[in-house]
Amino acid sequence: MQLKSLRLFMAVAETGSFVAAAQRLHTVQSNVTAHIKKLEGELGAQLVHRTGQARLTTAGMALTEYAQRMLNAHDEALALFEGSPHASGRLRIGAMETTTALRLPPLLAAYHAEYPEVNIQLRTGPTADLIEWLMEGQVDCAFVAGQLEHRRYHALKAFSEELVLVGPAPMAAMPTVEELLASTFLAFRQGCSYRQRIELLLSFHGVSAARIFEFGTLDAMLGCASAGMGYTVLPKATVEAHQHRFGIDYVELERTIAHVDTYFVAAEPNTWSPALARFADALRSTVADEAPPLFISSRSHA
Repeated sequence: MQLKSLRLFMAVAETGSFVAAAQRLHTVQSNVTAHIKKLEGELGAQLVHRTGQARLTTAGMALTEYAQRMLNAHDEALALFEGSPHASGRLRIGAMETTTALRLPPLLAAYHAEYPEVNIQLRTGPTADLIEWLMEGQVDCAFVAGQLEHRRYHALKAFSEELVLVGPAPMAAMPTVEELLASTFLAFRQGCSYRQRIELLLSFHGVSAARIFEFGTLDAMLGCASAGMGYTVLPKATVEAHQHRFGIDYVELERTIAHVDTYFVAAEPNTWSPALARFADALRSTVADEAPPLFISSRSHA
């Protein structure tokens, strides 16, 4: 069934006249008649009584409910992609555990307040998994450590982090090489960029190997660090936000090790749903006070 046929049928149903329906939709009566006959042929049922006023048959009345839903769905879909300020549907976001814990809550709360009809789905994981999920279409966008070098994706520098070495309070200075050699380190699973910084830190201090235990949550890692189980490397802002909950302290690292940028990455903007486009707008507004936001096409790095 063509949408045009359904629209003409609904005009006949509402006006009770082929002539009035034609006038309403700026066409000729013969066109209305042809489309009604086409619908009747497709459905195998008479839809309109043609004696006197055009009255719907039982079959015609049954069709009106479905026809109206189909036309409404069509109009809503068009409005969704015609620059409407509203957004709805689903938005699947991937993010690192630390980004989710500290950076995203204010952004998500503001976005939800403005677009309450969007169903937000948030999934956390290490950077390597996030990139894989994005490329496989399991998430619509992701917050990852470092820029994704891929010509199909665009990136926005969202947050800058300073990583610190975290351990039980108090920590007066960087542990000695001997202490690092004898220590256990706590990290998220393989693929986490912060875990790579642990390995870089150890290499910087001439430590060739260390025991690294894997954790699935930030709270578990901080709790074990507080209990003296080992050290970890995390963003300074995250550590400071949780110091009142855990007996942890930190020492700063060399800048070449400490500095890391978190990027918002997604496919090319012309592929975005309205929900994703509005989320990118909200992110730009959030980071505007820190630095001029810039979308970078990874194509320029190819």
